[in-house]
Amino acid sequence: MTVRTRFAPSPTGYMHIGNLRSALYAYLFARKNGGAFLLRIEDTDTGRYVEGAVEVIYDTLRSVGMDWDEGPDIGGAYGPYVQSERKALYLPYAEQLIASGHAYRCFCTREELETRRAEAAARGETFKYDKHCLRLSKDEIAAKLAAGAPYVIRQNVPLTGTTTFHDLLFGSITVENSTLDDNVLIKADGMPTYNFANVVDDHLMAITHVMRGMEYLSSAPKYDLLYQAFGWEIPAYIHMPPIMKDAQHKLSKRTGDASFQDLIAQGYLKEAVLNYIALLGWSPGDDREKFTLAELVGAFDIAGMSKSPAIFDPNKLTWLNSEYVRSLSPAEFSAYARPYYAEAGIGRMDEGILCRILQPRVAIFSEIPGMVDFLASLGEAYDAELFTNKKSKTDPDISRAVLDMVIPALSALPAWTEEALHATLIGMAEQNGMKNGTLLWPVRIALAGKQVTPGGAIEIAALLGREESLRRLRVGREKLAQ
Repeated sequence: MTVRTRFAPSPTGYMHIGNLRSALYAYLFARKNGGAFLLRIEDTDTGRYVEGAVEVIYDTLRSVGMDWDEGPDIGGAYGPYVQSERKALYLPYAEQLIASGHAYRCFCTREELETRRAEAAARGETFKYDKHCLRLSKDEIAAKLAAGAPYVIRQNVPLTGTTTFHDLLFGSITVENSTLDDNVLIKADGMPTYNFANVVDDHLMAITHVMRGMEYLSSAPKYDLLYQAFGWEIPAYIHMPPIMKDAQHKLSKRTGDASFQDLIAQGYLKEAVLNYIALLGWSPGDDREKFTLAELVGAFDIAGMSKSPAIFDPNKLTWLNSEYVRSLSPAEFSAYARPYYAEAGIGRMDEGILCRILQPRVAIFSEIPGMVDFLASLGEAYDAELFTNKKSKTDPDISRAVLDMVIPALSALPAWTEEALHATLIGMAEQNGMKNGTLLWPVRIALAGKQVTPGGAIEIAALLGREESLRRLRVGREKLAQ
């Protein structure tokens, strides 16, 4: 048997974390087992369709390296791979179920259903369709069809007995048929519901393993009843526990939780996000935490999947992202950082120096503007007390003397380079019997206007250039003279 998995998202405008994990696990399982990974767009819920969302799905999967073997854009032997383009396929299968007694037409109006739902709520009961239209005679049905009455097609779930389905993660689960509702299979507009279309499509596309969220666990017995009604082989199920914001709340874009696109926009690396998502509900069985996609393929095994919900920990993601940032080459770091340099207004500064001082400190790239704001503009209202530092043994008097000595020496530099700045400043400290820190601390405070900066006085001066550095040093000296 050739393993065939699928990722079947709805085009709703973004790729949330749970969706991407579903795609990733289906992809890893297929690749690990030498099988095929399919992409199918499930757009039967036209009310939720968002223009451009299909491109978001394509772009997201491609950006993280998840290629698909069959799909809407590349075709395949089982197409089309967009459900709305398969609309004509579903009604004949639904009518086949009607003929065998496993489905029926339901003519109940929305108002009638709402009334019964309200009555059930008043009794403290969960609403369940009462099979009202199953009891219609052939003549009554024919009359309604002749009159053009709108209808849906519902699954006819047995009222007695049990249905047992098997999940590779949760084992065998048995439910009482009396607890199951008669799902709508075909809507009044002729479009199939998800519950019907995914069964038909998974069969027609020869899907062998269905990997989906645990929210579909309760629907699995109804899917099995459909497979049995058709006489089709049931695929293997793997239901994944949810990704939670905390112990009580699921991750949800609606409540402000980040989608994949949001995380990338915040400055996370796509490789780090994908790596972290892989670990939300799966463990390699050892202490490894950093994986390439190829390494994930080699390590993935459903035996390592958890039955318990996974908690999305932004701090853990940020730590993992920092590990990826550290491993970038200087050129790669600079390429990622460049938009943030532009945002901070320092786009023309020496990228070599910026990389050297920022790469060891940056966890996510969106931190960069806040880390380098002082390079773009000196906050001249800083307190002169910043010049006092016990460790460097400086105070306002010592700092003023240092700046009086440094300004003319730097003004006379023939070349404003890191090497020349280093030789001059360190040489001055040695000539005057000072510790390097005693001389460099007031220079850094004058240049940055703050105590904590990435990089020291020499790197900051090199980045600012001669004119701006000397201007800031003179501002510092004036502040100390007041």
